[in-house]
Amino acid sequence: LGTLPMLPALVRKHKVDEVIVALSGASDKHFRDILDLIQDESASVKIYPDAFQLMTQNEVSVGELSGLPLLSVKDVALRGWNRRVKRAFDVVFSLLALVLTSPLMLLIALAIKFSSPGPVFFIQERVGLDGKPFPLVKFRTMRIIVGAGEMPILAERVPSWTVRNDPRRTSIGTFLRRFSLDELPQFYNVLVGEMSVVGPRPEQPAYVQEFAQRIPKYLLRHREKAGITGWAQVNGMRGDSSIEMRTKMDLYYIENWSVLFDLKIIVRTMVAMFRGKNAY
Repeated sequence: LGTLPMLPALVRKHKVDEVIVALSGASDKHFRDILDLIQDESASVKIYPDAFQLMTQNEVSVGELSGLPLLSVKDVALRGWNRRVKRAFDVVFSLLALVLTSPLMLLIALAIKFSSPGPVFFIQERVGLDGKPFPLVKFRTMRIIVGAGEMPILAERVPSWTVRNDPRRTSIGTFLRRFSLDELPQFYNVLVGEMSVVGPRPEQPAYVQEFAQRIPKYLLRHREKAGITGWAQVNGMRGDSSIEMRTKMDLYYIENWSVLFDLKIIVRTMVAMFRGKNAY
């Protein structure tokens, strides 16, 4: 398929799920160079045990291929059949959520419409799978403000983090954010395949560019679909919180995904919703 320097491009081009390195007698440095080449790619990595001495800083598990023992030095859970299982779960869950919450969403829409001027929904470009932008849908929670040239704009479109007691919020918006009800329209994003129920929270393109430059492996978050909720969020990483810690938790989720893990996150999200301990 190509030479060693082409490996990252080949992994992406052929959508490789797993890379097996079998170079008998290769030096430690050679193996490390190969691992460095593909450390940012979403592919599991296994090596022939001849390089066992290399594994000093990684969690290693032993498997086999046609009787040949292999060491896993990087494992990515969301691949192949697992992705289809997750997508099926997303479709069923989002469809049920949209049907069951439709009366509530109608009431919320009316409350927004009659409580303050402006649209019911707030649609903003966010970055999702493979770095591709998509229109994220939320209920509007902020006021109309006057921007440059006296043109009215939505406060949500001003690029800044939401802070505690944010003066831009409407009265109904404060309530919706407290219980995360403003996120309900995103089940539409899940149903059409732009998002997942659980995954890394999507950011605006400008923030993605900024974080990618200063946070190692930040872009690996975009190897999977963005989520309505995630492991970082249920651990308190919401709003104006550490991006470094959010990134670590997002990558932990991607590498350790399972259906039970998703269910655990969903249950913890629902508990937080009922307690009103969500974003501000």
